Amino acid sequence: MNKKYHLFDVYGIELEYMLVNNTNLKIAPIVDSLLTKKKGKLTSDIDNGKIAWSNELVAHVVELKTKGPSKDLNGLADLFHKNIKEINALLKPMNAKLLPGAAHPFMNPVTETQIWKHSYSEVYELYNRIFNCKNHGWSNVQSVHINLPFFDDKEFEKLHAAIRLILPLIPGLSASSPILEGKKTGYKDTRLEYYKTNQKEIPELTGLVIPERAFTKLDYYATIFEPIKKAIKPVDTHNILDHHFLNSRGAIARFDRNAIEIRLVDIQECPKADMAICVLIIEAIKLLVNKKLASLASQKRWVKDDLFEILNRAIKNGETAVIENTDYLNVFHIDAPCSIQDVWKHLYALAKPNIHKSHHITLETILNEGTLATRIENALNDDLSEANILKAYKALADCLENNELFLK
Repeated sequence: MNKKYHLFDVYGIELEYMLVNNTNLKIAPIVDSLLTKKKGKLTSDIDNGKIAWSNELVAHVVELKTKGPSKDLNGLADLFHKNIKEINALLKPMNAKLLPGAAHPFMNPVTETQIWKHSYSEVYELYNRIFNCKNHGWSNVQSVHINLPFFDDKEFEKLHAAIRLILPLIPGLSASSPILEGKKTGYKDTRLEYYKTNQKEIPELTGLVIPERAFTKLDYYATIFEPIKKAIKPVDTHNILDHHFLNSRGAIARFDRNAIEIRLVDIQECPKADMAICVLIIEAIKLLVNKKLASLASQKRWVKDDLFEILNRAIKNGETAVIENTDYLNVFHIDAPCSIQDVWKHLYALAKPNIHKSHHITLETILNEGTLATRIENALNDDLSEANILKAYKALADCLENNELFLK
């Protein structure tokens, strides 16, 4: 976002998908073939009208994103879906297709990970050298990123304060990664459980996932970027890593484009679900920014440790996680301990008049039937045979192709 925008003027959305074999759903590290087939030559970025396609760190993940800032969130589900159908058509002769969900249910990252080896590869190779990317926390994580603009320090302060408070609730809405290596992990959001520690070699990069209390650009640089630069220096001897990219908190400030990027959303079964979730998260942030819930001063007071505790429960239990911190609930005008599902139902009721009706049924389904993680577990019904898991994830791939919700 080179041009500067005001709060909620525009949005940037990014969706990540796995490429898998059509029949057995094994990882297909052929994003380079897909991009070559579309463009006629290998390129790492393709503009396809209002949506762009690009490669990721690993060779089996493709990213679809709004090409530049988008003013309207409500037409994006159909736009993304159109691109998904086109990609699936291009992949069909290669006996491959896109698979949704934040984690592949069978992938063995040690033997199956292939790092992208084309453009930008020196950065990826360095990451691999520092962190060993052949693990679930790097090579088996598909997410949605929401980019929200701010114009100046004053707007950054409001936006960052609000986002920090919403972050702990996100897994209770979007968790979609309950299965790894053919087993139930005990976490609804296994992607985020790995996310917490995938850079443990240099803990300054992720911090406690919840960003520190930094509410000006100057403050942010001093509190977050400077420690990152210092920590990475001994291993980044050629100075090729940018502090904006190294910052791996659950929301990162991108002062290079005057936006904050939220990274805690697991990818869902279809763009209709992704966009409905993005809209609800954004409307919840708006309620805080517009001081409909709590004053700015009281929003800024929250320390990362208290928010991290709530996030941790959400990562494990998703929407059924109980929040006992009544000070936190009071921010949302809730006065007794309750589940994250109840918090989201409450926020949805407050925000519903501002949410386009095309999202209502989707959101009500998610809020009543549970996160995709819960719906996957219900569909498996404790039968974790390979055949049963394959059946469920093939149904997820069909949901993606048809832009439909996954329901048992």
